[in-house]
Amino acid sequence: MIMTKKFKISGMSCGHCRNHVAEAILALPGVETVDVDLAEGTAKVSGEFTDDAVVKAVADAGYLAVPE
Repeated sequence: MIMTKKFKISGMSCGHCRNHVAEAILALPGVETVDVDLAEGTAKVSGEFTDDAVVKAVADAGYLAVPE
């Protein structure tokens, strides 16, 4: 089932960080779109995915993600 969910992302401080988080999430199977907002520290993810997969991908990239 396709869904859209927002995650709070901690540890981003620049555009490179934002891009790194977006690339990590987009690499997940089933993810269709990702909108990472550096100023808000959030990522809006759409597609077919699990929260755990997003949290792990972001952690592997060096950041912390928490579902909102």
